[in-house]
Amino acid sequence: MQKRLRDALVLVATAMFVSACATAHQPLMIQEQGSFAVGGIIVTAPGTFDPIKQGAYNPAGPDSAGQTLRGDHAYVFYQVPVGARRLPLVLWHGHGQSGKTWETTPDGREGFQTIFLRRRFAVYEIDQPRRGRAARSTQSVNVVAAPDEQLWFGIFRLGIWPDFYPNVAFSREAEALNQFFRQMVPNTGPYDEKVNIAAVSALLTKVGPSILVTHSQSGGPGWRTAAANPNVRAIVAFEPGGDFSFPEGEAPSVPFGKQTFTPPTMPLSQFMPLTKIPIVIYYGDNIPDQPSTNPGQEQWRVFLQVARLWRDAVNRHGGDVTVVHLPEIGIRGNTHFAMSDLNNVQIADQVSQYLASKGLDR
Repeated sequence: MQKRLRDALVLVATAMFVSACATAHQPLMIQEQGSFAVGGIIVTAPGTFDPIKQGAYNPAGPDSAGQTLRGDHAYVFYQVPVGARRLPLVLWHGHGQSGKTWETTPDGREGFQTIFLRRRFAVYEIDQPRRGRAARSTQSVNVVAAPDEQLWFGIFRLGIWPDFYPNVAFSREAEALNQFFRQMVPNTGPYDEKVNIAAVSALLTKVGPSILVTHSQSGGPGWRTAAANPNVRAIVAFEPGGDFSFPEGEAPSVPFGKQTFTPPTMPLSQFMPLTKIPIVIYYGDNIPDQPSTNPGQEQWRVFLQVARLWRDAVNRHGGDVTVVHLPEIGIRGNTHFAMSDLNNVQIADQVSQYLASKGLDR
């Protein structure tokens, strides 16, 4: 039985790889590409700068008096294909990640950045403030080099270390796991949601009407960015955490292990913009239906439950939120990173079909 299952998984993975390679070999026409920093602040130290006394070889050491620091901006890499559709995609990564999340997959295939370029969407890929290529922070933090990869193997639902889940849509090649772990990056300053929202909102103001695509940690800030910036015309959210913003007085309390989880709230007037745009939320596989002692699964069981309650709350106020638990529509094996799993083209197809159904792909 196990041999037949392994053989079946190999056939499925091979078919997906061949299909992806066939697409990858087709020419891709780029009309424009570039990168820029957006948002952020300027900090000026008290005093007066003296270029002689404060030069690079000052024996007294560095002196910041009168000098400036530009930081807390986002870094954005963008590409616009020939014949681009009207609305671009703004790709916002999750915890411990950067824009690399959306690029080449750990096993070497095209990621969402390129897949959707091929589908004629302009793509804006973010490194949020104090992360990756936007590392310049206005506040200091102690970056601790702590071994933690086995923990994330579980939380990201690849499996229970050292074993992969039997049906997981992640390559079993050692180099794929090596690449996956090496795409993780630290915060270079204290995590500050307001700083991140300000920078992403500045990007949306610069780019104009867009489809916001979030992953994990950026899910919560994504709701609050959309609530404040009308240029968000739709949200595609991959496995957001539990910090869904409910209207005041409507937040549920959900059992979470020995504790109770209550998501944040906002005034109804701030919440209502979320009812004016289409939103789709995707969760992958190996999320239990019942409480689990496996922390890597239990938190996602709770977050999926909260997502469904939030969907009901938004729709109760006239909104248009859809929650898709991929195994329920026959798509199995996805980890926390559906955009880079072995079946990421199939996942992209789901997104494309959703955007088409809402008239967002014109």
